[in-house]
Amino acid sequence: MTWPEVHDVGNAVLTAFFGVTAPVVFAYFLLINTSYLVLVVLAAGGFRRHMREKETRRDLTAGEMAPGVSVIVPAYNEETLIVTSVRALLALRYPQHEVVVVDDGSTDGMLAALVEAFDLVPLPARATGEIPVRAQVTGTLVPRNGHTRLLVVTKTNSGRSEAINTGINAAREPIIAIIDADSILEPDALIRVTQPFIDDPNRVVGAGGTVRAVNGSTVTAGRLVRLRMPRSWLARAQVMEYLRSFLIGRTGWASIGTLLLISGAFGVYRRDVVIAAGGLDPDSIGEDFELCLRVHRMMRDAGREYRMVFVPEPVCWTEVPSTTAVLRRQRSRWHRGLWETLWAYRGMLFRRRYGRVGWLGLPYYWAFELFAPVLEIVGLVVVPLGLLFGAVNVKYALLLLAVSYGYAVVVTFAAMSVEEWAFHRYDRWRDLVVAVAATVFENVGYRQMTVWWRLEGWWASLRGRQQVWGVMTRAGFEEGTT
Repeated sequence: MTWPEVHDVGNAVLTAFFGVTAPVVFAYFLLINTSYLVLVVLAAGGFRRHMREKETRRDLTAGEMAPGVSVIVPAYNEETLIVTSVRALLALRYPQHEVVVVDDGSTDGMLAALVEAFDLVPLPARATGEIPVRAQVTGTLVPRNGHTRLLVVTKTNSGRSEAINTGINAAREPIIAIIDADSILEPDALIRVTQPFIDDPNRVVGAGGTVRAVNGSTVTAGRLVRLRMPRSWLARAQVMEYLRSFLIGRTGWASIGTLLLISGAFGVYRRDVVIAAGGLDPDSIGEDFELCLRVHRMMRDAGREYRMVFVPEPVCWTEVPSTTAVLRRQRSRWHRGLWETLWAYRGMLFRRRYGRVGWLGLPYYWAFELFAPVLEIVGLVVVPLGLLFGAVNVKYALLLLAVSYGYAVVVTFAAMSVEEWAFHRYDRWRDLVVAVAATVFENVGYRQMTVWWRLEGWWASLRGRQQVWGVMTRAGFEEGTT
């Protein structure tokens, strides 16, 4: 077949294809970016309320009404940073909190480092606890001095979810905070994130805090002392992505009572509620999303009034992937977890019992989180082919790009502006200029990479392939910068 014949066939096929799909695709990207903009507006209102409340609590301290908190730290092979991390968590400004480190069968010197740093001694065997775990708990250790509120539980390796469940079993306080070992909490984070439990103790069952990237910033003794934009563009793009997703998106969803995801890197729950729900699912890749939905379903099935809240200011700083290999594994795993969890809870869709969760939140996640990469990859492939075969005019292609990517840049910039207006994190104009440039790269370049990786995770799940978590290399907190 000659090229003119191929061109004519391609033109006919693609013209028919665009005739059917073009209005749908255009409307889809217009709607998804408009929904992001609506969330930014809702978040701005949430920030304004938060700042008014903050003004009334200038000297924020946790008093007698503050519930006790067990900070649960699942850890595996974290020898380089575990001691610094635990010391920082023990030093958090809170009147009654304990730190429960669960060693998930580490093979490095993490346990030895903890034993030496805190002079740990073993306790007699303890009861298994309310949440069943498959792994064997091999020991429980506490500081010899008897007053440092640290508990280290060792177990055979069985994954992060079981490590958290083991920590919940060992916890002695009514509120649990789940923190990754490689994360940094701001000193008053527990005070702020537990305030909703004090204000509304009968209804608040879970709270999330903001997770942001620490890469490029100065860290001393487990504390962030100077915030800077990262040096690499890969990390810079993630800074903007986290800002839009965690700070803006979740604040917006929480403001209308439809928060469906409390991050596993910084999530706070009532211990009794998590136990009643059965703990984290060790077979779930998206265990934080799955737990949040399970609590929603449990509370609504029981007809109980409850609230899931998001507190924007108690920040948890975490190191984001600095290489494409690690980022690829992470995004593939995240999208696989999204798909498997949404499928498992498909029975909640459009059911009156589940209110806005079933009629608004879950449909949004299906349409704009799960299927977005499918439509985007189709557009990235088909639109250039349409231009090649003359099946789509240049004006339409430019309009589609403006709606899908230009509008997204504007939304991300709006999110950054709202966050800077509310919290003023950066003290240098240079960082703000870099952040503006990163909003462009995050939508044009970075986003296209993650689209493919997300589809890889979904496809692997559909094929039934076993999920491999992989290893994320870290610089460690004592290096000064990460």
